[in-house]
Amino acid sequence: MKPIITPLVLTALMSLAIPALSADSTYREQIKPIFDVRCSACHGEEAPEYKVFKQEKEKWLALGIGPRMDSYTYLVYFTGWPDTGALMRRLDDAKPGNMYQHLGDNELQRQQNLALFKAWVGNWTLKRFDALSKEELAGIKVAY
Repeated sequence: MKPIITPLVLTALMSLAIPALSADSTYREQIKPIFDVRCSACHGEEAPEYKVFKQEKEKWLALGIGPRMDSYTYLVYFTGWPDTGALMRRLDDAKPGNMYQHLGDNELQRQQNLALFKAWVGNWTLKRFDALSKEELAGIKVAY
């Protein structure tokens, strides 16, 4: 019975918090502070740009470093275009992506931070650019 209760409690808590988050989620106020604490060690200014990362992916991964995402512009690259949905695929909780675990120290903190990312993105889609409709793409908000 306990495994069922915990997700239900988390879902109930998050459903109360999400409406308050969705109206005001911006890169400057909500996303950058989370990124700086949770992501910058591997995706900060020392990380390579995406094309460089892809050229020597195994080398960078062996060093525990991913592609650079430490600015609004870099992060939008992995959200809206050209690598649409990459951020969402890595953070998603329906089938947790490989970066979901880094969003917090515990499940509640991960869910809270994910809710902020989802509110910031708007149309949280796992689709790639060529699979999106014009309306779906327009739904990606990513406010500065």
